Amino acid sequence: MSRHVISFPIEGQRFNYRVAAIIVVDGHVLLCREDDDSYTMLPGGRVELGEPSLVSLEREIAEELAMPAHIGPLMATSESFYRREDQDFHELGFFYEVDLPGQGPNGQSPWLVRQDEGHDLSFHWVKLAGADLEKFNLLPSWLPDFLRNLPAGPVHIVHEAPTK
Repeated sequence: MSRHVISFPIEGQRFNYRVAAIIVVDGHVLLCREDDDSYTMLPGGRVELGEPSLVSLEREIAEELAMPAHIGPLMATSESFYRREDQDFHELGFFYEVDLPGQGPNGQSPWLVRQDEGHDLSFHWVKLAGADLEKFNLLPSWLPDFLRNLPAGPVHIVHEAPTK
């Protein structure tokens, strides 16, 4: 059976459906940078057609990190509107709390480098306090404040990035 990620262009725009892991240990959050990107993101990826978001995140974590993970509760859903590479994006995101048993910051940066779909992925434990999240250019841009002030229950965020 063929796999189809839910990401498609429509008249100069692109729709993405993405899941992401919020992995926080000892005041640090795990971020991922793809080798050809100038920004970082939370680990995760695009949902495939017919795949529940939680199953999609389990698959993405297995592909990207290749280590056991426990997917916890849904922390947020988002609708993000932004421009990148001369294309306007409309991205629907589901953000889950995730635990990587026995894993955490160890002073190495990057903490882990893995290959996925022909790209090098570098994973970094980044301090929540201070300006490190901004220095790592974490996107979407609402995430640094959200991660520093995690809500008690799930929230829905609608964010339109400023145009340059």
